Amino acid sequence: MLESHHTNLRRVTYLVLDEADRMLDMGFEPQMKKIVSQIRPDRQTLYWSATQPKEVEQLVVIGSQDLKAKHSIQQHVDIVTENQKYNKLVKLLDDIMDGSRILIFMDMKKGCDQITRQLRMDGWPALSIHGDKSQAERDWVLSESKAGKSPIMTATDVAARGLDVKDVKYVINYDFPGS
Repeated sequence: MLESHHTNLRRVTYLVLDEADRMLDMGFEPQMKKIVSQIRPDRQTLYWSATQPKEVEQLVVIGSQDLKAKHSIQQHVDIVTENQKYNKLVKLLDDIMDGSRILIFMDMKKGCDQITRQLRMDGWPALSIHGDKSQAERDWVLSESKAGKSPIMTATDVAARGLDVKDVKYVINYDFPGS
């Protein structure tokens, strides 16, 4: 249809690729390139696959081309007992809190809520996000964090994927990550 000019894809705003790696394995790379090249660059791309080979990444820009990993990340590991964890967290927050965004990962939703509640009772501007929260609650927490009203956000691994909160200066793994 495209080659015979019966249609074009210039007005397409959503590109959905399901199992693009299989399409490449089956030899459809030229057709995929032709389709992708005709779709507007400000499109939204939805991509599902168990793997992400380099050929697919080259076909579709995933995320912004401006995103880069920070190469000057410093990591510190403190091993403490369960009873020492909260006091160690508060001491760390005392040392680092300068208004920057801080993301604290917890293993469990219940612990996330408990630590957030304790931080708030102790005067820290903290909110939590996890899978038991409604989408509206999650959106509100993210907007509060992005606006700087609540620079400390506690989260379960629901926040480890897909969140775009710029300028997070510190990431603390309160619990050892399960995955």
